[in-house]
Amino acid sequence: MNELLNNLDKLHTTELGIIRIKRNLGLDELTDVIEYCRKKITDPNTTICRTGKNFYATTCTEVITVNASKLSIITAHRIKK
Repeated sequence: MNELLNNLDKLHTTELGIIRIKRNLGLDELTDVIEYCRKKITDPNTTICRTGKNFYATTCTEVITVNASKLSIITAHRIKK
């Protein structure tokens, strides 16, 4: 958990990751996906857990999946209610 928070400056994703995250979260074209995820991860109401090779940052509406070793944002999804 602290490992992710202490290395937010290293957070990144691929071009396909940007497209996938924007589609899954319904973000507009101008949204900076990396900055959006950083803000969500650092929100005091976000819960971060590590399961296997990934971190999962869970807000009240979304889950952001980050590879723990590469600090690459893999995907993000809205939580279905």
